Amino acid sequence: MTPARRPTRAGRRRLQRTRGSLALAAAALAIVTTGLVAGFRVDLYDVAPPGAENQGSELVTTEVVGIRTFTPSDAVTVTTDIVYGIQPDGAVLTLDVCSPMAPHSATSPDATATPTVDVGDLDVGDSDPDEAVLPGPATSTGTETGSAPANAAAPPNAAASVNAQAPELLPAVISVHGGSWARGDKGNSDWRLVCQWLASAGFVAYSVNYRLVPDAVFPAAIDDLQLAVEWMRDPNNAKKYGIDPDRIGAFGGSAGGNLVALLGTRGQGALTTHSRVAAVAELSGPVDLRATGLVNATDGLTRISRAYLGCASINRCAQSVEASASSRLDHSDPPVFIGTSSDEFIPVRQSTDFTAQLERLGIRHELVVVPGNLHSIGILDEAMRARVAGFLHTELGW
Repeated sequence: MTPARRPTRAGRRRLQRTRGSLALAAAALAIVTTGLVAGFRVDLYDVAPPGAENQGSELVTTEVVGIRTFTPSDAVTVTTDIVYGIQPDGAVLTLDVCSPMAPHSATSPDATATPTVDVGDLDVGDSDPDEAVLPGPATSTGTETGSAPANAAAPPNAAASVNAQAPELLPAVISVHGGSWARGDKGNSDWRLVCQWLASAGFVAYSVNYRLVPDAVFPAAIDDLQLAVEWMRDPNNAKKYGIDPDRIGAFGGSAGGNLVALLGTRGQGALTTHSRVAAVAELSGPVDLRATGLVNATDGLTRISRAYLGCASINRCAQSVEASASSRLDHSDPPVFIGTSSDEFIPVRQSTDFTAQLERLGIRHELVVVPGNLHSIGILDEAMRARVAGFLHTELGW
């Protein structure tokens, strides 16, 4: 019997390529089949909304107010468009990282400024929004309540505490843009400033994109944010960016405020595992999307919320409970900073009622209400930046 001929090296390579192609084809067929069955789109897509008008900020005014009064420092580095995950529907999720050039050495005037504020008692159960605001300068914080210290100063001579041989790990903050859950982008000019401000205040900031309406409805966006926190906490990623995975906070405004509040209240137990965060700071966040929470809201806010939740009627919308931070609070949840305007788009009662719940549960908190109708990062002026940075420093530690 004639022995079988052994294939040549070139023949073996061709055979391996053929087998590899067949394996890839089988895997692709499985993905496509699964996608068709599940109703998912199998092509990858960028979650950033198309068109400059959709990528803009929720701060619709052209005035130089709020975060626009911040001047970026050269001591901050920005790394853009890092992929933190791909969802089964093909959504490619990206984030930007803003880092201090050296641990604790790049502090802006905002991080050390102590604002002048009028401090007084606030009846958080009062239904009259005007009574929730104490007199104060038009561009500074108006009231506060809760047990969190108002001190906004970064630790003095923080750079001196850094061991040159083993740099100290920094606290991290995930930054979440607004835009009615349907617009906005991590890289628009206003939210890029937010990212740079947080880094200048001594945090490693992660400015994230997430899935938007109409491509995705609740709970897609919060699922994305939880994935982002898990990505940040991964030991390899935490080491790469020099963060302490046990000290992760969250900051967001408007729809982003809703999402970071929900990020803080979704789940139970230790604040140092999985997608849990150790502190939350939100501005103008609608924290109660239930019909009872929107009873005094504008038709516009109700319509936007309904589209985000995927409900035909806000009165018959089971998702509204799961999407409301105010309905998910428990004793294990992190401290919360709440900032809002007295006469803005989001009813101030949302903030005051949320504060009352935090108070009853003994969760550390701070509420700041400023006069006027500016929304979200429109109230993030120098005084508010100092208050938010001080709160995060206190809760995340140095």
